[in-house]
Amino acid sequence: MSIKSFLPGRLGFGTAPLGNMFRAIPDEEAAATVDAAWNNGIRYFDTAPFYGAGLSEIRLGEALTDRPRDEFVLSTKVGRVILDEIEDPSARDLGEKGGLFEHGRPNKIVNDYSADATLRSIEDSLKRLKTDRLDIVWVHDVAQDFYGDEWLAAYETARTGAFRVLQRLRDEGVIKAWGLGVNRVEPLELTLDLEEPKPDAFLLAGRYTLLDHERALQRLLPAAKAQNVDIVVGGPYSSGVLAGGQHFEYQKAPAPVIAKVERIKALAEEYGVGIKAAALRFSLAHPAVAAAIPGASRPSRIAEDVAALGEKVPAAFWTALRTEGLIAPDAPVPTA
Repeated sequence: MSIKSFLPGRLGFGTAPLGNMFRAIPDEEAAATVDAAWNNGIRYFDTAPFYGAGLSEIRLGEALTDRPRDEFVLSTKVGRVILDEIEDPSARDLGEKGGLFEHGRPNKIVNDYSADATLRSIEDSLKRLKTDRLDIVWVHDVAQDFYGDEWLAAYETARTGAFRVLQRLRDEGVIKAWGLGVNRVEPLELTLDLEEPKPDAFLLAGRYTLLDHERALQRLLPAAKAQNVDIVVGGPYSSGVLAGGQHFEYQKAPAPVIAKVERIKALAEEYGVGIKAAALRFSLAHPAVAAAIPGASRPSRIAEDVAALGEKVPAAFWTALRTEGLIAPDAPVPTA
């Protein structure tokens, strides 16, 4: 099923920050941020057990508990099981995401993409989210940035475990859709080449943004569109560096990235364009993209995102980006 048929708009809320990503967020601030999303008309919320070892799911579930369940779309992820056992959050091996959730809960995180773990993960997520159903389930981080040279082994476990379970749950009507939620294009390209099982959509974080899109443009997005596999863009601000933050790829942004951001910002200023509007509108312009889900940990950020989505961006701005070599020549841009 195309997720475009049930997604309530093109802007959702990625709730990784609610898992205390980068900083410890007070419960009240987390709740106020979800309320701000709701009050600004956002009705698609994405989370994962990985975000703060269940903290994001717990906070999101609490904040949405009095909202009518039929009025919003909810997605979470499988591939990590959260235990009652305690570990040191700062000592976890998170691949390229090291230290990301060191302010989260200390519960032990176990990587497991098997069929049994997938079912257990969903059951646990339902409890944390205080809900009776999930709309979309993503297979989380089965890619090089987390597993390095071992990623294909993890992928194969997911292919014979999580993929098949989620396809069955979708076919039975337990969930509406499933796919992969990753930060790399390779696992998605591999999945599109499979005869079975067939996903409905992909959540691709950080790989179709103003700063980084050329690889996804080459094969992934055309193939996804041809197979009617929708793309949800995660991290449209490239971990925040496009929106005034210091992070790129979940780590401190390197000098070449900062320099490119400054060039984009200079052009945005010249044409009277907000940087968030440029980033969001660009990510959503590709016909394969169904939605974008920027994260936020402060209520004010949500209103900025909603305003950015409605901002008019002159065609001359996109032409200038192309002329300066800041976006790919073949990247679709908004027409209005």
